[in-house]
Amino acid sequence: MSQQCDPDKHHRRSIRLPAWDYRNAGAYFVTIVTHGRECLFRDSVIRRIVETMWKQIPVHFPHVALDEWVVMPNHIHGILIIADTACKGEAFPADPFTSGATCDEETSNDSHLPGNASPLRSGSVGAVVGNFKSLTSRRVNRIRHTPGIPLWQRNYYERVVRNEQELNAIRQYIINNPASWEQDAENPDHKMS
Repeated sequence: MSQQCDPDKHHRRSIRLPAWDYRNAGAYFVTIVTHGRECLFRDSVIRRIVETMWKQIPVHFPHVALDEWVVMPNHIHGILIIADTACKGEAFPADPFTSGATCDEETSNDSHLPGNASPLRSGSVGAVVGNFKSLTSRRVNRIRHTPGIPLWQRNYYERVVRNEQELNAIRQYIINNPASWEQDAENPDHKMS
């Protein structure tokens, strides 16, 4: 017998800004965690797959550039820079904080996912992360001979980076993250005091 979804028990609170279009030009700090916080990226082959697929994001999404990023034992942190020209096909701009333009054009390949009130917009942070998660999952599962097994948690964390000072602080956090793994909240061996 299948379980019924109880909205009172299974309600997920969105951390997304309600009026923000996640196709907007700017910098976005994302964290994507493995399913069950399993430390899969201690395996060098799996880690290399994740690193390679992350580096391929601009190939799949030419309006997205990668800033600082790091693969940890069970998660990845990265800064994605989305250009304001995503819908115009122009060259990639240098500064994510000076343009602020948005993609107001309708896109033909937005996907309406079950349970979502709004579509996953083509070129959005969600589309980029979803593509990355899908590609890495398929490749890792092929290597491990585990088709269909989740590699990633269902959701991910993102933060709209608001200014250059915040961007620099996040860059430093990412750079320092490997040295602080023992105290990292994502570390399953870390004991909270």
